[in-house]
Amino acid sequence: MSALPAPVDDRATGSARPGRAARWAGTRDPRSATRLAVAVMLPAAAVQTGYALLADQSRVADVGSWTMVVLLVSASAVLLRTDPRRWDERGLLALVPLLGAVALNVLNWITADTSAAAQVFAVLPVLWAASQLRPPAAWVVAGFSGVANAVLVLHLEPLDRAVPDAVFVAATLVLATALLVHAGNRQERLVARLREQAAVDPLTGLVTRPVLDAAVARELSGVPVRGTAMVLVDVDRFKAVNDRYGHPVGDDTLRHLGRVLRDAVRDGDAVVGRLGGDELAVLLTGCPTEVAERRAADLVSAVRAHPLLLEDGTELPLTISVGVAQVPAHATDARALYAAADRALYVAKRRGRDQACSAGSAPVSGG
Repeated sequence: MSALPAPVDDRATGSARPGRAARWAGTRDPRSATRLAVAVMLPAAAVQTGYALLADQSRVADVGSWTMVVLLVSASAVLLRTDPRRWDERGLLALVPLLGAVALNVLNWITADTSAAAQVFAVLPVLWAASQLRPPAAWVVAGFSGVANAVLVLHLEPLDRAVPDAVFVAATLVLATALLVHAGNRQERLVARLREQAAVDPLTGLVTRPVLDAAVARELSGVPVRGTAMVLVDVDRFKAVNDRYGHPVGDDTLRHLGRVLRDAVRDGDAVVGRLGGDELAVLLTGCPTEVAERRAADLVSAVRAHPLLLEDGTELPLTISVGVAQVPAHATDARALYAAADRALYVAKRRGRDQACSAGSAPVSGG
């Protein structure tokens, strides 16, 4: 028997789906993108300062150079002093390379500079965008920079020189963007796969203990309006199943129970996880005490009603013992919540198994 892993709930992992602006014009990692932007802009400001001090250029060019220095330093200061995630949520970090491309092309226009050094500087915003932004925004920056550079050289150079220069720079921008976007996408897929493997138990397809703990902490970080309940589930006589039928059937048992528990709860307000061994858990959110107790009893009934079908066609009856505790009725923090549910679980086992008990040590009706 096999089970496909269930999709990991964003509420359980703590991840949040980005808004539309972030999906199209956001960065892959706002903090890393901001640090790299500052690491590019400050050295560029230093180089521009040296050029303004040492180069023999017109007064207009001097004003343009110093204006560029001020803009680069000011932009770096703003990025360092603000939370980059707030900018990224609105897609505003994509303005950094766009404004950089505008400023560089305006400066080159003022100084009438179409040298190789000037055009190399024009590539920097594109490289940053291709390595840090989502693909749509990265291609927008590359396209804008290519067009702006073409307009610049076609205006300042003879046509026979301007066309090859514009084509060469455009081809370079396209190639660099394609390579960096592809590499970024590949790395992002790898990281997502590693995160999913860490978040999902490979045997049962349920979330792992760290993910469940994070979900509990998040639920308890605010003021619960209706309450949050922890339901601990232990397979009755699981060792006997392994001893009699072998560990492969034991694994099938856990997979089967994972499916039964997932089917018995509502996805919108429950997180089902495996704590380890044969111990499973269900986090119920927005759940008053009496509702939590009723749903714990429903889990016991669901497992009892769904025996495991073995390969030879026989049915293996299964039962579980369940302990349920609720915040704020039985605990006020995560550690106390787990402890209260664990005590209730062992009360259920001492009273004969195949039942659910609440943290008040009373058997739950329906078990």
